[in-house]
Amino acid sequence: MTPEAQAALHAKCFTTPRPWSAAEFASLAPSSFTLSHPHGFLLGRVVADEAELLTLAVDPAARRQGIARHLVETFKSTAAAQGASTAFLEVAADNTAAIALYRATGFEPAGRRRGYYRRADAPALDALVLRCAIDTQ
Repeated sequence: MTPEAQAALHAKCFTTPRPWSAAEFASLAPSSFTLSHPHGFLLGRVVADEAELLTLAVDPAARRQGIARHLVETFKSTAAAQGASTAFLEVAADNTAAIALYRATGFEPAGRRRGYYRRADAPALDALVLRCAIDTQ
């Protein structure tokens, strides 16, 4: 999936956090990996033995079909194959659907970043930091 396609889908999916630009996706390409699906994608990276799920986007018209769950599970196995034993992510504290997905795929609360997501017309929103042990076997 091209950075332009990623940015277009990201814009359909996010207002908080703000959608990323094609240039931002392109800048992450050398240090990350993309898992693609015809209706979504996940961007992740592995540094040493830690993985980070950077973003996950599924077309709103294709949600509730298991695409996001598949991408998260594939992220975990891809990260394990690259040597990660733990995965982290940040999610907007009000994104209940995403939080439920991440909890269902093994992520647990690890912290909170107060005021992490800046918003133009509303108070800043907290990010929840979630953590998951990755099965490396």
